[in-house]
Amino acid sequence: MAETTYRNRRAVSIENDQLRVTVLVEGGHLAELLHKPSGTNPLWTPVWPSIEPSTFDPARHGAVYGTHAESKLLAGIMGHNLCMDIFGGPSAEEAAAGLMPHGEASIVTYALWVEQGELLARASFPVAQLAFERRIRLAGSMAIITETVRNLSGCDKPTAWTQHVTLGPPLVEKGKTLFRLPGTKSRVYEADFAGEYGLLPPGADFDWPHAPLKRGGTLDLRVMPGAEASGGYTAHLMDPHREQAFFLAWSPSSKVLCGYVWRRADFPWLGIWEENYSRRQPPWNGQSLTRGMEFGVSPMPETRRQMIERGSLFGVPAFRWLPAKSETRVRYCAFVQTAESIPDEAGWDGDARLSFLTGAG
Repeated sequence: MAETTYRNRRAVSIENDQLRVTVLVEGGHLAELLHKPSGTNPLWTPVWPSIEPSTFDPARHGAVYGTHAESKLLAGIMGHNLCMDIFGGPSAEEAAAGLMPHGEASIVTYALWVEQGELLARASFPVAQLAFERRIRLAGSMAIITETVRNLSGCDKPTAWTQHVTLGPPLVEKGKTLFRLPGTKSRVYEADFAGEYGLLPPGADFDWPHAPLKRGGTLDLRVMPGAEASGGYTAHLMDPHREQAFFLAWSPSSKVLCGYVWRRADFPWLGIWEENYSRRQPPWNGQSLTRGMEFGVSPMPETRRQMIERGSLFGVPAFRWLPAKSETRVRYCAFVQTAESIPDEAGWDGDARLSFLTGAG
């Protein structure tokens, strides 16, 4: 299919009678996961106008997107973006060398095309010395995604690799949207993440899903908070006894259920990022409601040095090694459908859509 335009951005789409998936040329963001029967795209579309990252100019665009380290990323962010080979901010020296928060993957230009029923996306990350490919094929209401990363350098690389899936309205509603995932040990982000709007004490450890509140009591993370304004980040270890990991999100208003499924060995961590009208600086301006369900090889968004110095959390590695001159491949899926209720995660291993991970589908 030919290149098209999606919300003022260059894009390529693939679709069937159930689903349309749209990927942006610049940044490679999976911007649309449209469930055609319900007309719902569960992925987050920012309230501010989106521009191509290559056109971002602090002098011209600073009033809209700010002039901070994330401004170029936020100017073009949409839906599901890839974080590689860092998950978090760069060091001062890396930033001076051109590395952006969450790495190059969310701002470089991708070659996109559809071939034999698959949407292909390829890009190189010159600072990280990585070559990346993503293939997307559709099966009913499911998008099956295969990613391949080649380390172009002659050195083994300690690498972050996170699928930064951000959900937004209409799926996300205060106090209503429900979430399920096979979480176990969990930790609140260790620094002050949201200031006065943070509900949880930094660095607190807890068992999924009941996080301790600063004021006492607990917060059930399976429900989108109903506070007037709040924000935060929590890291969750996926159940090591399961072969597959997943998250589910369900709207009781629209009855739309969406989720992602992956091999737990590939991505043992899931981070929940919440932005509930708390960020007041541009481009947020206190106007955004989102929930990030960010699964990957790292528990916390942090610099490369912090990631390596951390090493592990709860005895599980906090990054992945990419061997020199070698390829690494992962496979996962995303889906959107309607359902009268959200499934219970305890019994969800038997769901037919998990079979593709074990080679049966």
